[in-house]
Amino acid sequence: MEETLFRQELQKRTAAIEELLKEYLPAEEGYQKPVIEAMNYSLMAGGKRLRPMLMQETYKMFGGKDDTIEPFMAAIEMIHTYSLVHDDLPAMDNDEYRRGKLTTHKKFGEAMGILSGDALLNGAFETAFLAFDSETEAAQIGRALKILGHKAGMYGMVGGQVVDVEKDGCFMDEDMLYFVHKNKTSALIEAALMTGAVLAGADEKQAAVMEQCGADIGLAFQIQDDIL
Repeated sequence: MEETLFRQELQKRTAAIEELLKEYLPAEEGYQKPVIEAMNYSLMAGGKRLRPMLMQETYKMFGGKDDTIEPFMAAIEMIHTYSLVHDDLPAMDNDEYRRGKLTTHKKFGEAMGILSGDALLNGAFETAFLAFDSETEAAQIGRALKILGHKAGMYGMVGGQVVDVEKDGCFMDEDMLYFVHKNKTSALIEAALMTGAVLAGADEKQAAVMEQCGADIGLAFQIQDDIL
């Protein structure tokens, strides 16, 4: 019974995030229409929407009450989506399907696959910047942007992906394997929890606690995904 209620609530919140994402989709018009169509296709191709959900719940847990969090929720899902689009490319995993649908490069071509991933990453920060239009302190938004950029970049998700690609098929010791999962998988979950906390006014110590929670959630997910 409890599991059924949980799944119902999960579906409800996932659906709400889907509607939120639609509000931030760029209009499919102009000379750049092909790449916008590829972006929107990728972003709305489904998924658990775990990262924006965790971000929103953390924001509420730390006392956040307004809609400042919403641009960041859309932004982190754009970053996650761009990473999947690029992961699927022939130079990486060369996947033809994701979640039962053609991958972006198979539907729109390899060039649009690359460009739409680039556009989603840049669009993520364009979207997050919209939080400056709210009444939240600019310093809090700045801290959140710093976290998001760091966790998505070479010292976060991209860094983990680099080692995963370089060591594909090769032996990795425990430290290196931890590095891959800590960055490739956990980094954006850490970003979601930390950003939600910071935007609600959490201090550095509280943000660090949420960072560790994100790391643990990411590793638990990877164990389930790879082993169980």
